[in-house]
Amino acid sequence: MKKHCFDTSGISNPLETMPEDIHESAWTKIKEKISSGEIAVTREIYDEMIHIVGTVGQCIKDAESELLLEVGEGDWDYNAYTAETVRMQEAYADFIAENTGRAGTVGLNDISIIALAKTLKLPLVSMEVAVNNGTSRKRRIPDICKIEGVKHMTFSEYCRAENLKF
Repeated sequence: MKKHCFDTSGISNPLETMPEDIHESAWTKIKEKISSGEIAVTREIYDEMIHIVGTVGQCIKDAESELLLEVGEGDWDYNAYTAETVRMQEAYADFIAENTGRAGTVGLNDISIIALAKTLKLPLVSMEVAVNNGTSRKRRIPDICKIEGVKHMTFSEYCRAENLKF
């Protein structure tokens, strides 16, 4: 059963600050979570995640069928997800980097994972920090999650929620 959606940064950023060769027990537990089927990602996010190196990256590659919710496959509501993705792309068009050329704002991949989390009614784990102060021309994952009613979590918050102690 899926429990969380992950953005690439939800794994890649903690891996940079807590390398797996130093924090072996932590990453062993995270790899168990990756393989368990509890984590959901979109095709776009999965395609980013497979560039993560080391045993964590290999675990992601090996767990493709456990992680990836593919449109048109399986027994999840991919029609609702597709509709949600299209709606969000239109609603946030003025903030999407591919549309605006602005760095430091959401991209289409970000919209896809937020739409998945909203469709599945699951928290989204990323290491992005909100930027919207009400006047910013940028939005990040936490900003859109807040607007959309999706719970946003950092990696540490995820570990606490899952009672992962290292």
